[in-house]
Amino acid sequence: MKAFLVALLVVVLCAEQASSLFCYICENEHSNWNCLKTYKCEDHEKYCITTYTTAGLAKDGGHRITKKCSVDCPETNVNFGLAAYSTKCCTNSLCNFSGANSIKISYVAMFLGIVASLICVIKTGV
Repeated sequence: MKAFLVALLVVVLCAEQASSLFCYICENEHSNWNCLKTYKCEDHEKYCITTYTTAGLAKDGGHRITKKCSVDCPETNVNFGLAAYSTKCCTNSLCNFSGANSIKISYVAMFLGIVASLICVIKTGV
């Protein structure tokens, strides 16, 4: 019985993992509803990533969502005032479901831009 358990242990330890990573994928979509296609990642790809970009204000602004498998985790959160870029990573299958990453528009940068624009308008007398 001990020999069987030892042999079973050797087989389990030497076997390759059968679990594969599945991620949602899409490219430059406007809506998260268009990003619900699943994809089996390659063995060397260990992350599901979601990239969310936005530019402009409210209804006039545009946003794009990209989801894919990745070898590395380029997690970023960059904010340029009216434009922002965010990438989130996760390591479980289908973990990149949500397209709502934590991108926040800098209201201070927006306010300063509006004030600077008003000053230019007042100086030029338009």
